[in-house]
Amino acid sequence: MDINTKYKSSVFSLLFNDPDILRELYCALEGVALSNEVPVTINTLSDVLFMDRINDISFEIGGKLVVLIEHQSTINPNMALRFLIYIARVYEKIVQDKKIYSSKKIVVPKPEFFVLYNGTEPHPEESVLNLSDAFDTALLFGLPEKINSVLELTVKVININEGKNEGIAKKCRTLAQYSAFIAKVREYIKDGLIHTEAIKKAVIYCRNNDILKLFLEQNASEVMNMLITEWNWDDAKEVWQDEAREDGREEKALEIAQKMKNARLTITEIEEFTGLSSDTIKHIK
Repeated sequence: MDINTKYKSSVFSLLFNDPDILRELYCALEGVALSNEVPVTINTLSDVLFMDRINDISFEIGGKLVVLIEHQSTINPNMALRFLIYIARVYEKIVQDKKIYSSKKIVVPKPEFFVLYNGTEPHPEESVLNLSDAFDTALLFGLPEKINSVLELTVKVININEGKNEGIAKKCRTLAQYSAFIAKVREYIKDGLIHTEAIKKAVIYCRNNDILKLFLEQNASEVMNMLITEWNWDDAKEVWQDEAREDGREEKALEIAQKMKNARLTITEIEEFTGLSSDTIKHIK
């Protein structure tokens, strides 16, 4: 399956690329109130760390908090580890030329991490991913297991599908309308329309019913291209997963790995799909 990888961003990150909307979103997620005078500065990473997603949203609130948000249609159990990589890069941007080897303490904003889930598989309204759950054990070597990890990162997973977390949706109109738009696309796909036609029809419906109206009027073409790419990408991954499950032969795994490498997935992601070793994957031309 061919994938158009021109659009590395997503409709979600395009929609929420606005300080005022991000302030409203954060207040809804955390159940707090912030004055419009509190500055919000977007510092989203622009370099691709994982092919299927760049860092969706990263922003500072008043220089005191740095918030990282990922939008996903499937729950990735490695998100805490990915956020660890992301936040290290974000802190690099924040610190920049400050002298980290000097005796003066450098103060950095406190981090918070969210995954906003809108996939079709059932998922609780809220759950948590912990980095420590990925840590290996040293019991094999006779070493004691420490009760508390010296390194932890906690990710709050919020289900934003239409009808879920209605309290959050009421506090952030943009998020509620985004969920309604995606739900309408899925409704048309379920009715038998191909992705392109379903997205086009959903755009028209939402514009006529004052759902993300201005955003869709200004970005209709880009939204179409982004969503088609996202849907094709998700379909391709499902095909690769099915192929890997149905045929465990190494030659088939190599064939799937080649497709994934051509689509510029990371070595780690290809390992997870195919079960091949990283050395084997690296030597695939």
